[in-house]
Amino acid sequence: MQHGEEKLSFFKEPVQKYPAHKSAEGYHLALDKRQIQMISIGGAIGTGLFLGAGSRLQAVGPALAVVYLVCGIFAFLMLRALGELVMYRPTSGSFVSYAQEFLGPRASYMAGALSFFSWAMTGIVDITAVALYMHYWGVFAAVPQWVMALMALVVITTMNLVGVKWFGEMEFWFSLIKVAALIAFFAVGSIVLGMHTPVAGVMPGFSLVTEHGGLFPHGVMPALTLMQGVVFAYFGIEMIGTAAGECQNPREVVPAAINNVIWRIAIFYVGTVTLLVLLLPWSSYQAGVSPFVTFFSRLGVPGMGGIMNLVVLTAALSSLNSGLYSTGRVLRTMALDGAAPRYLVRMNRQSVPSAAILTTVAIYLVGVGLNYFLPAQIFEIVLNMASLGVISTWCFILVCQMKLRQAIVAGRIAPTSFAMPGAPYTTWATLVFFLGILALMAFDYPTGTYSIAAVPVLALLLVVGWKLMGGRPLPIEPQTEFSAILTDAAPSRPDLSATDGEHTL
Repeated sequence: MQHGEEKLSFFKEPVQKYPAHKSAEGYHLALDKRQIQMISIGGAIGTGLFLGAGSRLQAVGPALAVVYLVCGIFAFLMLRALGELVMYRPTSGSFVSYAQEFLGPRASYMAGALSFFSWAMTGIVDITAVALYMHYWGVFAAVPQWVMALMALVVITTMNLVGVKWFGEMEFWFSLIKVAALIAFFAVGSIVLGMHTPVAGVMPGFSLVTEHGGLFPHGVMPALTLMQGVVFAYFGIEMIGTAAGECQNPREVVPAAINNVIWRIAIFYVGTVTLLVLLLPWSSYQAGVSPFVTFFSRLGVPGMGGIMNLVVLTAALSSLNSGLYSTGRVLRTMALDGAAPRYLVRMNRQSVPSAAILTTVAIYLVGVGLNYFLPAQIFEIVLNMASLGVISTWCFILVCQMKLRQAIVAGRIAPTSFAMPGAPYTTWATLVFFLGILALMAFDYPTGTYSIAAVPVLALLLVVGWKLMGGRPLPIEPQTEFSAILTDAAPSRPDLSATDGEHTL
């Protein structure tokens, strides 16, 4: 086999060169079908539903169900685009690795840096949220907020470092708690609605929509502006692409997990919001209070506040757990491509990218410090900045899928078994939708406007980072033994200028 062909085979046939229980990047293939399914569920259900839906209902009323549906459809199409990429080549590098192959090193660097930025900002928010939720119970009231944030970070970091199977198991149970809570609400809410049982003297039904301003009580524009916040609620569903790189049989498990996301969005978001506005007037829900707590409290169910606080605490811990997992793999992939410091390649004995995870933890510790100095303001300060990275990450996925499809049409790559439906038209439509969301952010004064205004600063930082790193892949051949990978070296990325007509662009 010639040298160029050896490099190309790094993408196509890793199982022939590496132990069956490890991927080509050196990760343990330890995630099973049960965990992958729950990871895909957990990524689609977060605090944006359990807590944020209250303020959103207050802002746009019943139209929130329509906003969730529209944003959910495009989020699902993005996920289908990612699914086609995964079927072509499962990798823990996910969209960063695909950007390296199809768009080049600069695009890969930007994709990874923006993803890391969004997860870092989200992680600070999650740490803050955990501390706030813990203070709900009186026994923790005297504990400083920064101490609670630090304790949560220590626990999640430990679980991420001991092995990917532990991460998958923790995420499985976090997701199960969230799903169980929603099922309980659906069961009780459906019974109340079906039996026309009054809730705090209010008769449930469609009259609660028609008699309180209709579907768009505040007009259409507030609903459009809210889309950028709702899109952020779906942040994390793309993590299934990263998890596929450590899955035992990704080409069997991932398509089913992705296809199931659309009905989860329909039920858990659209169905939940629809049921909420049919049970109580939309004006009954308010910012800072879970709409589920509002409903069960008015229904007279004792202790519901504590139960729902446990659920939103679980959602925040789940997001923090996912953020450490994702950023660890993203940073290590960037290091392999020469777009991040070389030390980030290092893995521990459990084949976990420990250096990258601990680097992320160092960023999160800044969040712990901010909890000490700015306990009241920190949540709002960083939340909106994260949505810029989210939308950018999804746009990179869509562009990579376009390039993959072009290569398939040209005959350079074999068709996958999980093609993006309606491509390239659906891909273009989804890309235009996400770019439109960025435009809408500018009208969301002051937070959205300031976030868009910060784009030039963020772009300057990206340019400086690229200049410092130079984008030089590690000069290690794919045949390097795993002993080297687990210390300070790793396989280089393929030479895309090679002349293999089947695999290059």
